[in-house]
This record gives sequence, C-alpha cells and structure tokens, in this order.
Amino acid sequence: MEVHNYNVNLKWILGRKGGISSPELDNSIKVATPPQFPKGIEGIWSPEHLLTASVVSCYMTTFLSIAENSKLEFDEFTCAAKGKLENIDGKYLMTEIILEPTLSIYKEANTARAERILQKSEAACLISNSIKSKVTMTPTIKISEVTY
Repeated sequence: MEVHNYNVNLKWILGRKGGISSPELDNSIKVATPPQFPKGIEGIWSPEHLLTASVVSCYMTTFLSIAENSKLEFDEFTCAAKGKLENIDGKYLMTEIILEPTLSIYKEANTARAERILQKSEAACLISNSIKSKVTMTPTIKISEVTY
C-alpha cells in the first residue's frame, strides 16, 4: 500500500479554543481544553474526545470491512467508547480506551463467529495499533428480534 497523508489545519480562536479543518473535508470542528483543566471549556470537543473518537470510529470501519468480507449478517452495530486520562509520574496520559460494542445478529448460531469478528476487528484497527494507550473491549452480542 502506498503512503497516504491526511491534512488537518488548526487556527486558534480565543482563550483555550481553536478550530480544526481539513482541505479534504467540508466540516470544521471547534476544539478546546476540556473543563477538567484550568480555563477549560464545556461542550466543545477536546483532544481527549478526538483521540477516543478516532479509536472508536476506526474500530467501526474495521469491523464493517471484516464483517462484509466474512459475510456476517447483522442489523445493528453501536459502540460506546471511554477514554481514560491519568496523571502518571507527573505526565497526563490517555492510558486506556475502553470499547463497548453492541452487535445485533439474526441467528444465534452465528454468536461465536460474530464474537471472533469483533475481536479480529479490534486487533486489526490501525488507530489502536498506532497509539500507546491500552485498548480493551467488552462486546455484547444480541439476537435480533427482526426475522427475515
């Protein structure tokens, strides 16, 4: 695979707030220091939220690709994610990203297969593999009430 670049521009707005955009994308996002820090701002995406969002969105896209290639039929996929920030030896670190995917499948017989695909997706996620934070996953698999 060839090298790919993803361009992001940041412009400071005021105080502890800025905006990020990309020449490749239509939307911009406001970012700020989270409210847990001095002069932090509530209600605006923080770097900590964005890191957590990067992991969970990469996990989703990896899952969708692997599920499609595996021909796994499902009718719903959601995933909550929690980023854990800690002060270790005087440095703030995102020490853990906890993924809590919920997958709804049509056939109970596919439960073990679905579990393997969820696990394989976590192991193959390129963002998870690119960070030093520990990534853990607690999946839930449900059998869909919709039948075809």
